[in-house]
Amino acid sequence: MEISSDKDIRLLHFGTQPFIEEKEWNDNKRSKFRLIELHLSGENQNDHHGSKHTGTNPGNRLTFSNWSDGRNDQGRKIEIYLIDELTNLDVTYHIQFFDKVPMIRSWSVVTNSGSKPLGLEYISSFALTGIDKEGLSTRDDKVRLHIPHNTWFGEAQWKEYTLPELGFHSVNEFSMKRIAYSSTGTWSTSEYAPMAVFENKEVGTSLVWQIEHHGSWHWEISDRKELLYLQLSGPTEAENQWWKSLHPEESFETVPVAIGVVEGGLEESVNAINQYRRRIRRANKDNETLPVIFNDYMNCLFGDPTTEKILPLIDAAARAGCEIYCIDSGWYSDGEWWDGVGEWLPSKVRFPNGIHEVMDYIRHKGMIPGLWLEIEVMGINSNIASKVPDDWFFLRHGKRVIDHSRYQLDFRNPDVIDFANKVIDRLVSDYGVGYIKMDYNINAGVGTERNSDSFGDGLLEHNRAYLKWLDELFMKYPDLIIENCGSGGMRMDYALLSRHSIQSTSDQTEYVKNGVIAAASSSLVTPEQCAVWSYPLQDGDEEEVIFNMINAILLRIHQSGHLAEISEDRFKLVSEAISYYKTIREHIPKSKSLWPLGMPSFYSGWNSVGLVFENKYYLAVWRMNSDSHVISIPLKDLMGEDVKVDLAYPRNGNSAWRWNKANGELSVSMKNRFTARLFEIEKLSN
Repeated sequence: MEISSDKDIRLLHFGTQPFIEEKEWNDNKRSKFRLIELHLSGENQNDHHGSKHTGTNPGNRLTFSNWSDGRNDQGRKIEIYLIDELTNLDVTYHIQFFDKVPMIRSWSVVTNSGSKPLGLEYISSFALTGIDKEGLSTRDDKVRLHIPHNTWFGEAQWKEYTLPELGFHSVNEFSMKRIAYSSTGTWSTSEYAPMAVFENKEVGTSLVWQIEHHGSWHWEISDRKELLYLQLSGPTEAENQWWKSLHPEESFETVPVAIGVVEGGLEESVNAINQYRRRIRRANKDNETLPVIFNDYMNCLFGDPTTEKILPLIDAAARAGCEIYCIDSGWYSDGEWWDGVGEWLPSKVRFPNGIHEVMDYIRHKGMIPGLWLEIEVMGINSNIASKVPDDWFFLRHGKRVIDHSRYQLDFRNPDVIDFANKVIDRLVSDYGVGYIKMDYNINAGVGTERNSDSFGDGLLEHNRAYLKWLDELFMKYPDLIIENCGSGGMRMDYALLSRHSIQSTSDQTEYVKNGVIAAASSSLVTPEQCAVWSYPLQDGDEEEVIFNMINAILLRIHQSGHLAEISEDRFKLVSEAISYYKTIREHIPKSKSLWPLGMPSFYSGWNSVGLVFENKYYLAVWRMNSDSHVISIPLKDLMGEDVKVDLAYPRNGNSAWRWNKANGELSVSMKNRFTARLFEIEKLSN
């Protein structure tokens, strides 16, 4: 950073190595390296900007006032104090470093120290100009942008682009075009995960970032003075209908973001950010012990639980080695359950002797009982939705917001908090629940007008109220396990995952496609937080069971399927996988991920993902629809090393493999398409 003679503060470089060429830049170019972009209503956006968030005011007028430099339990912490003398707006820019992790966390706090309200339209949580400045070749040649595409049934699908492939060309020293990604509403990851990787192939370094918010967010890349900039933010007025009136003495805090720079590409970036994710999340036993979960929904009861159906599944789950049994949706409804959610009382039709009979039986079998919940919504036909006032819900244009037959509860309302607390207390204290699958199946849109300056303002404050509620809930019940689910992976972000210990990665019902998602999911979530379905089919074969189990075995086993009805030989393969998992799961929270064949894709002939812990490599390999029965898998860190290779699962699998020490490659042969194997590789030398 530098402070100019007129107290303009600039972030000139953020990298793994020093950058000395900046000394040759003139002040006009250096002035574009703004630390913060901030725009108020009624101010001049003094730039030829198009849709870009540049030339903002009072962002351009902010001057350095003071700074502090200290340490906390995470590492070094810097705070930079800025002021706009014209509006009396004060800004504190926070930079949190993390010891031994190449990441920072940044956010800003703005305070109106004047006498008149100020309208906030945009403020960055992080801004960096010159992200492409290192190296000699053109950005068209050296830059690769890695984007994690996301959708229901198709999460964690990374794509690599050159800038021209995204329609971004060098046409002037700056352009109107930008590469911009946003999410608007209450599903933060329904189209993209709020992260990306910017790789400089020539220099061999990458910039990685994530926005830590479960509501609306925005980031953009564009150019100025022939250099690319990156800006990260929470909701904005232009993209997300967020606007905030900042009254005198009032403060506003941006959503936090994380940014890191590493030597390497996508894989190295993911491992760096996973280190960071482990540092910022709530300490909990679940991410240390990794218990095996059985959930009776997927390719099993599909939301139609009864005592008669559940009791045999409890027996089978316990026999297979599961440690948690979660009853999924439908337990509160006599019939169709979708639009009647909200009261959360057990159905007497489904459980004629009461739900306690089933919960007690789960405990009798040595497992922790769990229930499915969707606490943030009420169905339009729920028993209580018509009995509570409109201010319990999101409102737009004077009407309750309805999405997919549900109303969105507003967690800024104390009555909603009281209601939610009573539901959780009943589940935990009365029913004995130790695990909650917290689902969320709607997108409530841009926000709410009630008690807000804009729709987006209402949404952001609701988001923050919900996080506060979660924090208080975990303080009261520190050992309660709450799975984060949003129709699978539609809210896979680290606002929620810094609280929740486990994340549902997908609702994908086809096990072959689910394997692709599973193989990539630890790029968005730490491996020990990735809950992956394994659901042997009633009419499947042994290879289908093996494929299913390998989908989950290096992450969190989220077991399902009709275990009480499959053949004994296939059941033994489930038990074998769970038994093996219990011998390696203590390593998963300390491991790093590798993708030796690149990021998995639905179109790949083969996929592979591994975990590395000390001198052990655990490598899952899937043959998809490849014409070839042999694949050579490069393990670059083991080139020239003597290793021991074992087929870890299944023990009696029909496969062949060879280790090529000189090339550092494991050759694997699988005779049939759509089969999978898990290998354990031990490096013999230190």
